[in-house]
Amino acid sequence: MKALFKSGPHPGFELVDRPEPEPADAEVKIRVLRTGLCGTDLHIESWDAWAQSEIKTPLIPGHEFFGEVVEVGDAVRDVRVGDRVSGEGHIVCGICRNCRAGRRQMCIRTLSVGVHRDGAFAEYVVLPESNVWVHPQDIDPDLGAIFDPFGNAVHTALSFPMTGEDVLITGAGPIGLMAAAVARHIGARFVVVTDVSQPRLALARGLGVDLAVDVSSSSIAEAQAALGMREGFDIGLEMSGHPSALPQMIANMNHGGRIAVLGLPSQQISLDWAKVVTHMLTIKGIYGREMFETWYAMSAMLKSGLDISSVITDRFAAADWATGFATARSAVGGKVVLDWTDL
Repeated sequence: MKALFKSGPHPGFELVDRPEPEPADAEVKIRVLRTGLCGTDLHIESWDAWAQSEIKTPLIPGHEFFGEVVEVGDAVRDVRVGDRVSGEGHIVCGICRNCRAGRRQMCIRTLSVGVHRDGAFAEYVVLPESNVWVHPQDIDPDLGAIFDPFGNAVHTALSFPMTGEDVLITGAGPIGLMAAAVARHIGARFVVVTDVSQPRLALARGLGVDLAVDVSSSSIAEAQAALGMREGFDIGLEMSGHPSALPQMIANMNHGGRIAVLGLPSQQISLDWAKVVTHMLTIKGIYGREMFETWYAMSAMLKSGLDISSVITDRFAAADWATGFATARSAVGGKVVLDWTDL
């Protein structure tokens, strides 16, 4: 099979022939149709400090995908050949305290597809049946390929009750954009998104946010005034990882405000902890998806009319993966999808 392959501890990938994986008794073999590009993939491709500390080569990366089941192991119970599927990329141990309590997203021994084991940047990928999510047969393959980051957005947005609340989202990358769409769909009062990229702010406006703020030229406080808000934001979703984002968010929260943090900071951040205490703020870290409550929630929201299709802005043949990676790295558009039927 063709696969994007990192042969050793160095920058770059190669599109080469690799042996097809075969499923074990409780595993499923999937023909990959589409993959999404993630920031994690960019780190692995560039072989930065994080990748050097986390990745063991050789490796086939990729964890956002959509495909068709072509083979199942003897112990597979519910997934069938021909099912159209995506996959939960976190493979958990099943026996640590959190796993046994049903909090599998907090497993202390999590292994990540495309990071700790071969992933989906290939014509075929193998997953445990317990990690496979079966879609309706008529789902758009591009949309199926971004369920992993869509799950991050939903997990973050549903961290706190949002109906009727004023919501601030810092970072209009693909996950921030999807979170904004979710906030609007579930009934937030005002939804404000910040970024410095004009194309991404334009995408946010297209998703129906109340204000898309360029924080290089305007302040969050000015956005509050423009909307007639008398108090600060009730809920903050920090999606950017920028060192100034969380401090600015804290400065604009209402008393009792709640903040969910998904963005990974690139450096140490100094926070106004006095305000966190005196304003009784809640700050919650978010990683991945709740397995599998988030998957049910996002499927239900799509069924009830949520439309995130505009977040996918660029599509390339898998053979043009380098152009796709360059587009994703430019950080001016939305989600990038590779088509593995076009090699």
